[in-house]
Amino acid sequence: MTLVLAMLLDAALGEPRWLWDRVPHPAVLMGRAVGWCDARLNQGPARRRRGIITMILLGLGALALGTLLEELGPVVEVLVAAILLAQRSLVDHVAAVGDALRVSRGDARRAVAQIVGRDTAAMEPSDVARGAIESAAENLSDGVIAPAFWFLIAGLPGILLYKITNTADSMIGYRTNKYHDFGWAAARFDDLLNLIPARLTAMLIVASHAIWYAWPAIVAEAPRHRSPNAGWPEAAMARALGVALAGPRTYHGVLTDFPYVNGTGHKDIGAPEVDAACRALWRVWAGALGLAILLALVFH
Repeated sequence: MTLVLAMLLDAALGEPRWLWDRVPHPAVLMGRAVGWCDARLNQGPARRRRGIITMILLGLGALALGTLLEELGPVVEVLVAAILLAQRSLVDHVAAVGDALRVSRGDARRAVAQIVGRDTAAMEPSDVARGAIESAAENLSDGVIAPAFWFLIAGLPGILLYKITNTADSMIGYRTNKYHDFGWAAARFDDLLNLIPARLTAMLIVASHAIWYAWPAIVAEAPRHRSPNAGWPEAAMARALGVALAGPRTYHGVLTDFPYVNGTGHKDIGAPEVDAACRALWRVWAGALGLAILLALVFH
């Protein structure tokens, strides 16, 4: 029942600015820890080994902290788990893009730049909407379902281990000269921890929208994504909304011609489709909450 309460608390309060303007958010502290390791260990020879050592140290620290916090009782467990879930903040960020699309192209570009890593300066409205929906799908898995899954499996140690790994992957898990070796362990461990949650997220999207007939197409399209996991929720969301996702986009001034997901879906999309994605996020959250309640009743 702890997970149920944490999900409800996160959905109700999200990330209150009055609190996080005064004290560092745990994600900020995790980022500082990863940055400290990067600055001191990502140098010299044997960088892959140093990256593996970094992930071992960060992982052990997360497990130890989670174990310590669990000793403080169920109230602390609920509060920490709620803080590490991101349903409300995800919906708020995606909805902001839809609102901005109704105002101006410039506002829309600035809003979507908060949640995507691609170049946004020359985005057309349909590109903005597509980016927001893709981010919604991917972060539904990374920020909601995966943390909830690992909390269900291993409590606070599990969710903290997942979050520090996901943070490390977002900071150093790149195939660049600087991080190709040092970030290898972070990227591979993140892939491993997301293996089940990404597919579970796709199933929840399909179930909440009653589109089981689309499952074979989702299974076929998901592996086309550059990530072994992100393609699953993205392909499912594309089918649930009837839109085409992915496709060409620009990173650091270089156009990359990714294939479309659900290529026969609508490509000329905008604020209404972003709004539909927000409703889908809540439908999936409700399904996950129902599943958590069911599991709590069965096992407790």
